[in-house]
Amino acid sequence: MDDKIIVSNNSALTAKYGKDGLAKIEAAVAALVAADKGRGISSRLVYLDIAAGMKKMKGKAVTLATSPQQNKQAIDAVAKATDPEYLMILGAPDVVPHQDLRNLMFQKEDDDDRFAYGDLPYACDGAYSQDTTKFKGPTRVVGRLPDLRGAREPSYLIKLLKIASQYRTRDVKDYARYFGMSTQSWEQSTAMSLFNIFGNSDELLLAPPTAPPIPAKKLEPLSHFINCHGGSSDPEFFGETRNLKSQPVSMTSDSIKNKIKPGTVASIECCYGAEMYDSVTLSLPLPICQRYLEEGAYGYFGSSTIAYGPADSNGAADLITQYFLLAILEGASLGRAALMARQRFVQEVGELDPVDLKTLAQFSLLGDPSVQPARVATATGTPKSADSADLWRIQRRERRAKLRVQGRYLQESKPTAARKEKGVRKSASVRKALTNIARSAGLGGKCEFVAYSVNRPAAARVRDTKATPVATRYYIALSTPKGRRDTLNFGVAAVAKEVRGRIVGYRIYNQR
Repeated sequence: MDDKIIVSNNSALTAKYGKDGLAKIEAAVAALVAADKGRGISSRLVYLDIAAGMKKMKGKAVTLATSPQQNKQAIDAVAKATDPEYLMILGAPDVVPHQDLRNLMFQKEDDDDRFAYGDLPYACDGAYSQDTTKFKGPTRVVGRLPDLRGAREPSYLIKLLKIASQYRTRDVKDYARYFGMSTQSWEQSTAMSLFNIFGNSDELLLAPPTAPPIPAKKLEPLSHFINCHGGSSDPEFFGETRNLKSQPVSMTSDSIKNKIKPGTVASIECCYGAEMYDSVTLSLPLPICQRYLEEGAYGYFGSSTIAYGPADSNGAADLITQYFLLAILEGASLGRAALMARQRFVQEVGELDPVDLKTLAQFSLLGDPSVQPARVATATGTPKSADSADLWRIQRRERRAKLRVQGRYLQESKPTAARKEKGVRKSASVRKALTNIARSAGLGGKCEFVAYSVNRPAAARVRDTKATPVATRYYIALSTPKGRRDTLNFGVAAVAKEVRGRIVGYRIYNQR
């Protein structure tokens, strides 16, 4: 029985590192498999492009390494044949690609992410699609241990495999201290997030004045939560003043070198916070996410593209990143924490609007999904004569079964606002409300709102009463307030909910 399946692409790794480099990687994987065995986890490596191996699993081998569709189909076949408790993708997106989910927020100037790239579909039973609504009910525990995009020698990946092999679980109290950083402009939102996770926001650092180099003592805690700006192919995060006039650098990849403590778990809201750009070819410092892993961090949960969240409350990126750390503090493995965060995010919203769908699609886990950072005491005893590995396997299987049921229920029942409507006739009251919302968001009264109809699955259809109002549609306006358009992404999204011909609520999101 396989508890953990490691999937990769033999030809892609060989093209990057040659046969000698591949042999070194396989030796490091073998060491991880041996270490897993000592922890009661049976692991093995499966190459998605080896026809003989894929045939045994009744799947087709990947013939085009860059194809999201082929890789999704191959991983689905592996998951169906082996039913693993953990699925680990080995390699950066140039080895096993992210999935290319369409971004309904796409707008050439203000949200230029045509796709919300990520590993969400690999965590779902549904067949390949570019429609995020097909993946709103994740069921699998998935994480990615990446190499460097464009690399020609494998030392980085080998180091990460060694870290995963040698990890140790700590008492949960070791993760009770945190490093928290926010822009000045989002202080209220970040303070709420930290309070929700840790019960206080006393250690929150604001940027500015926080700037690199951040003292090693400040970065010492094992839990990291950052809510700053990020940019594409950028090894820096940025702060922002309350008056929105300045966005100074808050953290750099090089400035945290030798300062991240082994065992750190990071949950990062920043736009592009988990984008693995080709630092080798571009001759840039490592992406911050990959610097964290190189320094010994066990896991990093972040977004590959532009993320959203409100300035003075919690929503979208704030929530999914909170849920990830909360699951870690409950004693979950990294992969189970990512699955629990996704499921809770879907579960706790009434309907998934386009911002919610992008958030779900873009956040992924970097790290070995079987790593359990924190140990939580349990009142359940076990017989002394019992085999601990078998008991752990039974407990894991029970948890996975419950999560699978939950994921399938969410897929079958959660309403989504995911189809653009054209030619919608707005009542006078709706037009007036949208104008007022746009002005309050700083977008101007003439800003255009795009309408999205709500799809309610059969399992979600209940009698529409005054006590249970059902959204008719959502309206979204996205723009960059005057004077704020520059090389970074500082757009604002206004989301309004219509019920029975009236606007009954709205949210204002800032691009992180």
